[in-house]
Amino acid sequence: MSVDYKRELQALIDLLVNEKASDMHFAVDSHPLIRVAGTLIPLVKKPILTEHDVAAFAKVMMRDDQFERLSTRQEVDFSFENTQSVRFRGNGFFQRGKMSIALRLIPNVIKTFEELNLPPILESFTQRPQGFFLCVGPVGQGKSTTLAAMVNHINRNRAEHIVTIEDPIEYVYQEEKSLIDQREVGIDTVSFQSALNAAFRQDVDVILVGEMRNAETIATAVTAAETGHLVYSTLHTNDAAQTINRIIDSFPGDQQAQIRVQLSSSLIAIFSQRLIPHISGGLVPAYELLINNTAVSNLIRENRVHEIPSIIEIGLDQGMIDMNRSLARLVQNGDITVENAFTYSTNPKGLERLI
Repeated sequence: MSVDYKRELQALIDLLVNEKASDMHFAVDSHPLIRVAGTLIPLVKKPILTEHDVAAFAKVMMRDDQFERLSTRQEVDFSFENTQSVRFRGNGFFQRGKMSIALRLIPNVIKTFEELNLPPILESFTQRPQGFFLCVGPVGQGKSTTLAAMVNHINRNRAEHIVTIEDPIEYVYQEEKSLIDQREVGIDTVSFQSALNAAFRQDVDVILVGEMRNAETIATAVTAAETGHLVYSTLHTNDAAQTINRIIDSFPGDQQAQIRVQLSSSLIAIFSQRLIPHISGGLVPAYELLINNTAVSNLIRENRVHEIPSIIEIGLDQGMIDMNRSLARLVQNGDITVENAFTYSTNPKGLERLI
């Protein structure tokens, strides 16, 4: 009996939406799996997937050229939207010679800072005329969602020209006051760097760079921030100090002094976030926020980045916050357990003093 994979995929998506899951996985010799509130759950009522099943699902989700790239290069990023406008960011890959697929649900409605439990101070970073704002953290911690909230806040409140450069496009914006051009690497442009270079000739006010993958893209993004553009981007780093070091270390030694100077003047802030299981279900963000001021700028320029955590700890009155203080607040407000606070803390001894 033949399987209607398009219909079966729709049934799985309906299940994912009903269970408020964030991710879905297809792997050979496993049941389909979904991730709910951070926990991976096998859908044991669904059949164990064969190699044919996974390939058939991939063909439903991907364009022909994407499936060809997966088959020949063993991995591909893609976006997928079903007939009910449920949108996913996807990655197809091979493991032990067999095809697998990972899907991340992209909500249709872009939530506000308040709905995402993000600090109101983020709104101030949407009002800057220029500069470089970074949202950082491990994979799956809500970075894209936070930046989408910031971009959409601008869209709702100001007439700006916004260009997003993504691989693939995640959130799709509905234009309100702003003109928004969304460019997907591999479809609308050959690379992040190429699209960034082109943006200088497009009368752009705000640029969202989905990911900074190499020194050339970082250098162009920093230059854009210096030359009158508000630039948002992400990095897979754990905190502000590590982010600054990662940026500087991506350049050859003879270029590092120059990038330190550029970053010290163009940086607005670095927001690092983690999604923690809420006591009553769902997830809630804990975060660190570094705001660039004279002291921070001097530390970056003088290669004293290791002192930045101390600046964050004493910068509470300026709106800065370290991760431990954020975790402690969540515990005190009854949002997360003490155990989870310590699990997600990178400095448990420091957290002990606050709880």
